Amino acid sequence: MEKRSVITVTRSVIPSLFTVMNLFSGFIAIKTAFMDADFEKAGWFIVLGALFDTLDGFMARLTHSASEFGVELDSLADVVTFGVAPSAIIYKLYFYQFETIGILIAALPTICGALRLARFNVQLVGFDKDYFKGLPIPSAAILIVSFVTFYFLRGEPAFLSPAGMEGAMFTVVIGASLMMVSTVKYETLPKPSLRAIKAEPAKFVVVISAIVASIITKGSAIFPFFLAFIIFGLIRAIVVRLKRVLRERRAAALFDEEELDREEKSTFGL
Repeated sequence: MEKRSVITVTRSVIPSLFTVMNLFSGFIAIKTAFMDADFEKAGWFIVLGALFDTLDGFMARLTHSASEFGVELDSLADVVTFGVAPSAIIYKLYFYQFETIGILIAALPTICGALRLARFNVQLVGFDKDYFKGLPIPSAAILIVSFVTFYFLRGEPAFLSPAGMEGAMFTVVIGASLMMVSTVKYETLPKPSLRAIKAEPAKFVVVISAIVASIITKGSAIFPFFLAFIIFGLIRAIVVRLKRVLRERRAAALFDEEELDREEKSTFGL
């Protein structure tokens, strides 16, 4: 009898399926933006990709199947869904009119996102991290598409003039891109476990509040929450830096005083 080949399905396939769905969501977002010019729907496909991106990490931890292959596949999917897709949306919607400059600015989410992911991969030690260095690319993408979907396309808030809205578009795109390649630390999503809830209850309260508010406002609260997340990380980084500078100055002053005391004692033969 001939032996039949058996296809072995490993546990790592489960999170990889969610990663592939993330990648597919990004492709549909690009197609929807360029072929259908439906930028709101394209934005929602990116949000859907972010959901799959969250679930693939959760499933990898749940099945204990985190691997280097999964990390690399996840990064490739993220570049498409959270880099290329937002760039496609903002270029087709607005930046096309600025020709070369518009192309360069619209490409920033893709370029900075790819650089950020490359840095993350080479610095990755293990598969769990307490924080990210630089704004995560999904956060940057959702910030951009939520602004486009709920504010730019609707002309809100009403107090912003058309020129103000266009300035906000430049600020959001350039700011989010630069924050990805910064060294500002941002927390990871808390793991859904009783131990994590007890350890960091404030994180869960904030995340749940953001989800509930986003549902109640039909998505309008997504942009303010992500903007607050980015600003909080930036302010904390500035405060930490200032505290470090003050400590270094106090230590230097104390060292100078000790040196001065030693010089005086040696001068008087003490």
